[in-house]
Amino acid sequence: MIIDPANRTLSVKEYYFSIKNREIARLNAERAAAGLDPIINLGIGSPDGTPPREALDTLASQAVKDGVHGYQSYTGIPELRQAFAGWYDRYYGVKLDPACEIQPLTGSKEGILIASLTFLNPGDGVLVPDPGYPTYTSASRMVEARLLKYDLLEKNGWYPDFDALESMDLSGVKLMWTNYPGMPTGAKATPELYQRLVDFARKHKILIINDNPYSFIRNEKPLSILAVPGAKECCLEMNSLSKAHNMAGWRLGMMAGDAAYIKEILKVKSQMDSGIFRPLQLAAVEALGAGPEWFRSLNAEYYRRAAVAYRIMDTLGARYDQDAAGLFVWGRLPEMPGQAGHDARTPGEVMSDRLLKLAGVFITPGFIFGKNGEQYIRISLCAPVPVLERALEKIQREMQVIDW
Repeated sequence: MIIDPANRTLSVKEYYFSIKNREIARLNAERAAAGLDPIINLGIGSPDGTPPREALDTLASQAVKDGVHGYQSYTGIPELRQAFAGWYDRYYGVKLDPACEIQPLTGSKEGILIASLTFLNPGDGVLVPDPGYPTYTSASRMVEARLLKYDLLEKNGWYPDFDALESMDLSGVKLMWTNYPGMPTGAKATPELYQRLVDFARKHKILIINDNPYSFIRNEKPLSILAVPGAKECCLEMNSLSKAHNMAGWRLGMMAGDAAYIKEILKVKSQMDSGIFRPLQLAAVEALGAGPEWFRSLNAEYYRRAAVAYRIMDTLGARYDQDAAGLFVWGRLPEMPGQAGHDARTPGEVMSDRLLKLAGVFITPGFIFGKNGEQYIRISLCAPVPVLERALEKIQREMQVIDW
């Protein structure tokens, strides 16, 4: 390069799964040359199911029409905002004004950076969960905010320790990221947890942004932080169709909250794209209209998959919570005698590398989500039961013949 990259890039690395997918592609080429089967990838949470039929039919019928291929409104079509509002009313009991309290996004991941650009100046404090979605950390670093990790621990049900939060120096902290049901832990929200978060935010004048894409997955009672009285004055919430409607590649999400916050979000959002393809928006309207039977069917499949993932965890001697929600099974590995002082890698990384090399199965090591994930591994449920069963067989076979 004839110029140096911006300083902000020095604080972040390429996304872990971007790097790992290249490694897996290379290994698959080597395996194919050696006559071996491909690696079973149980890493990233990309739903493999089909979206609601009505959404597919609408996309197909609308995409061939004239006049739908131009730029769209930065705020989304009214029908989509109304559909998001109806979705929140039906399932979360939250009233949103579709005219000013909803901002459609090209997936909620985009919203993390947009919100960070909107509300954080260099040096502003931001509370980030550990373990938590790595993008909360990377986005905070890219806007040169001051990162304050807060612990989520298994002994506390993966909830914040509010006494520990109160003991922190919160001066200059403007924003706090939360995510329930949690990724990677699967910890479910409760009304009491959301109330405590709102109380904390109001007391310290901190904006909470709750990332809520997993609330329908293996969870019978979806909750929103915006259902807490007064939450809109101190909270925003992101959601998407990626997980709940098998539409991850469609990149359709939303930010919801008080109109004043949404207005500021739009200032940044409108500089970054030129709206969402209209047929996609109309298809999303149909998906958001799906009834409870859609979620029952979706979850019946994920429960079947989880049952196999539990057997994988059992084979590895890992401890896990069958009441957890979301697209993953999160398990704590047993202590590995003799590892300390001999291997700089974390226990989860050691196990992940061994399974990849010896069994041809990739499982995510928990260290990528923070220090508190180092003893853990994560299995994605975004693979059919036969694939999970094949992974189980391969792992069981290697566990019998290899000194782990």
